[in-house]
Amino acid sequence: MGLLDGKVAIITGAGGGIGRAEALLFAREGAKVVVNDVGGARDGSGGSDAMARKVVEEITAEGGVAVPNFDTVATAAGAAGIVKSALDAFGRIDVLVNNAGILRDKTLLKLDEELWDSVIAVHLKGTFLVTQAVVKQMVAQGGGGRVVNTTSVSGMVGNFGQSNYAAAKAGIYGFTRTAAIELQKHRITVNALAPVAKTRMTEDLPMFQAGMESLTPEHIAPAALFLGSDLCGDRTGHVLAVTGSQVFAYKVVQSAGKFKDEGAAWTAQEIADHWDVITKV
Repeated sequence: MGLLDGKVAIITGAGGGIGRAEALLFAREGAKVVVNDVGGARDGSGGSDAMARKVVEEITAEGGVAVPNFDTVATAAGAAGIVKSALDAFGRIDVLVNNAGILRDKTLLKLDEELWDSVIAVHLKGTFLVTQAVVKQMVAQGGGGRVVNTTSVSGMVGNFGQSNYAAAKAGIYGFTRTAAIELQKHRITVNALAPVAKTRMTEDLPMFQAGMESLTPEHIAPAALFLGSDLCGDRTGHVLAVTGSQVFAYKVVQSAGKFKDEGAAWTAQEIADHWDVITKV
């Protein structure tokens, strides 16, 4: 018995890297998988059917069931096309993994509007569009469901040269938290992964140049499987981070703060004077 027997899963950006590892593992655990990928370069340019088709071939060669989809996540029409592929092939949707992404790194002073918009469109807007299209179907089915979004360490703590990517990934965190609250009544869980892995997207970053062999997509996929399966239970609104053999959670933490005895508004000088106490966690 697999953890996803009888389930239908959509995985976006599944033509390589983390998405591919997730698609293969989900299929091994019994899911029927829609392998979505536009087949473009790391910066989102170009496109090809080859990447998604190759992953489908890998799945079917292992005895699994999968179909390819080549729609972009960055438009409403593309999101609708992804849902249509799942319904045409399998008749329902039980799990969504929003994994599609691109990188167009520049420091803030060199970043232009097109570089900003393109990254936001795929990561943040794409997560919104595909999630909305999928959960409408899940609600219509009436049987609950699971959504797994992909945020990032960059979105949680920031990273040099990635203000566009970090903003998109931080937005996905806020989106995940809100969707989790709204969709609880429909028995749909919404959680997120913050993965660190060496892939086509990240292989030229300094941290992956040597000694980081454990940071593979295959280390990430089991966390997605947990969040996408019944093992997750009713847990929702969480960010699960995976860095090689380490698994941990990201949380926004509020400091204890400090009250003024007289209940009056703080002055700027008073905030400066009490900064260490105000910010102590």
